[in-house]
Amino acid sequence: MSEQSTDLRETVRQRYAAAAVKVTEGGVACCGPQRVEADENFGSTRYSADERDALPAEAVAASLGCGNPTAVAELREGERVLDLGSGGGIDVLLSARRVGPTGTVYGVDMTDEMLALALANAEKAGATNVEFLKGTIEAIPLPANTIDVVISNCVINLSVDKPAVFAETFRVLKPGGRIGVSDVVADDTLGPEQRAERGDHVGCIAGALPFAEYRRGLEAAGFTDVEITPTHPVAGGMHSAIVRAVKPAGAPETDGPAAAAVCCGVTSCCTPDEQATDPPTTVAEAKTASGCGCQD
Repeated sequence: MSEQSTDLRETVRQRYAAAAVKVTEGGVACCGPQRVEADENFGSTRYSADERDALPAEAVAASLGCGNPTAVAELREGERVLDLGSGGGIDVLLSARRVGPTGTVYGVDMTDEMLALALANAEKAGATNVEFLKGTIEAIPLPANTIDVVISNCVINLSVDKPAVFAETFRVLKPGGRIGVSDVVADDTLGPEQRAERGDHVGCIAGALPFAEYRRGLEAAGFTDVEITPTHPVAGGMHSAIVRAVKPAGAPETDGPAAAAVCCGVTSCCTPDEQATDPPTTVAEAKTASGCGCQD
């Protein structure tokens, strides 16, 4: 990774860490959590009142997305769902309600402060079918061919290596699996400099891909049935959009560096076959000791 990309990733991490801290500190005030800054195009306003009311106030306050992927992903009972860049956990918790007790929802985030907030929110919500993992969306800490649906809310545009995100998303999905993502997408007529004029990278603008490039990236990773539908403007020539795509049912089972890797001190992490790499240690002890945020 280039020095510029490393710096951008660290800037993103710091911004979201600060947002989590703000919500956490507000949570101990007399009037409840303080909502992070967002205009009408981003944040909890993208969710219905019923959805917001069903969740811990801290999960709602930490919402920084540009859409509501759980409303478009058509989640079904018993499915295994992955949220890329899960933040304070709002989409994980909403998805957990949709897939029910026989389903599982994983959230991946690289920010310790957001993971801590998400775990606290899951406990408050009484969600027992969720797990949060520390990692990046360019190297997802889950085995290949294990996920039914991947969702994400205005996070892919923040990545400094979007082809890796698309490839990793394809890898972890089962053949026949699908994505239902909300993201910021730019008109094809806007170049990088024009996008940067409309907003910075950490503000979900400068790093957004044009429609055609987004489609090509997904197709290059192997996805079919790609649909990118704009929903509302977020800046001149920039749109929040719903992105759908499918991993073909006949696709060969994929593998990759993360598929056989050790995650959170266990092998086959977050699957029925998971075992601690240190035999005397239980799976729960290994996950806790690893400090990566992966929880039962």
